[in-house]
Amino acid sequence: MPTIGKRSPADGSHGRRHPGHDSYWRFHRDQFLALLPPPGLRTIDIGCGEGRLTRHLKELGHRIVGIDASPSMVAAARASDPSMDLRIADAAALPLQDASADLAVAFMTLHDIDAMPHAVAEIARVLMPGGRLCFAIVHPINSAGQFERPVADAPFVIKRDYLRPFTFSDTVERAGLTMTFHSRHRPLEAYFAALQDAGLLVETLREPAVPEHAIESDNSRRWQRLPLFLHVRARRP
Repeated sequence: MPTIGKRSPADGSHGRRHPGHDSYWRFHRDQFLALLPPPGLRTIDIGCGEGRLTRHLKELGHRIVGIDASPSMVAAARASDPSMDLRIADAAALPLQDASADLAVAFMTLHDIDAMPHAVAEIARVLMPGGRLCFAIVHPINSAGQFERPVADAPFVIKRDYLRPFTFSDTVERAGLTMTFHSRHRPLEAYFAALQDAGLLVETLREPAVPEHAIESDNSRRWQRLPLFLHVRARRP
């Protein structure tokens, strides 16, 4: 279960811990949190990484369990808050009993999980009846195409085969840090087929625009025309 933003150790995790540094803080965290129901019995953070969302959910009153396959990310999360329940595990084999949670959160991780349908089935298994899965992914239109120029009104062109899954990498430099993100494009149908096969019913789908306060240039303003991310809430009947 690779978490988004696999990188070399030299890059460190400063970019993910420093407030305001990346899209988590600037573009859609608060919009995603609006999807979540109030804290309940247990919340699972699938692909918790170094625990920034995990810690935030704890602050909001959630009884949280963080899951990640990366020992280094779990170690970083534990260093930030040793009191949290954090476990090294594969998203396709969750170390939790059936019907033991009422909320599962997968924030920017499902698109990076090779066995995504199995992970969704595992999430459905550990959710109690009436429990919900809330997830955010890179919007498939984003991963399939690109703007031709870094200006607000640039044409957006899809040159790849949207309907076929493929892997891609994106190297980003900012504030002296370099990160290479490895992700997998899947069409919308793949995610909704996984939800259907797992018996989960979609309640809400949102395609948030980049908020005005996050606009720094034409490069970010163009993402007010097309969605960067997709937010979904689904329920186990």
